[in-house]
Amino acid sequence: MRLALATIRRLGWRFLPFFLAVLALGFIWPVAAEYGDVVLNHSSDRAGVRPVIFPHWFHRIRFRCKVCHHELGFEMRAGANDVKMSDLAQGKFCGMCHNNEVAWGLENCGLCHSGKQGLAGGIYGGHRTLGPGRW
Repeated sequence: MRLALATIRRLGWRFLPFFLAVLALGFIWPVAAEYGDVVLNHSSDRAGVRPVIFPHWFHRIRFRCKVCHHELGFEMRAGANDVKMSDLAQGKFCGMCHNNEVAWGLENCGLCHSGKQGLAGGIYGGHRTLGPGRW
């Protein structure tokens, strides 16, 4: 909110209606995952934080499946991984790369915890992968 007020002050009050419209859209526009995204919500709701939306295809175009699903220990089945922030802080799972060296670190909570409260976990856009065999 401070950033929004600072931006309004910097650009002038004539942009206030625009900023109010953008702010309102943030509250009424449904937050959803895109095709192929994986929503992780095992314990986020209970902990009072937003669920994680993992952009699977964004990562997949950069890395082979084996990087995450073999080297980092992720099971190939949605919902089979119980990922905790304490694991990430110890360099496990996502924390292997999200360490402020390869990619942003854990202090940037909102970059991953970006789903709307109550968003159901799972893969959006399909219940199966198109990889070899059935997962």
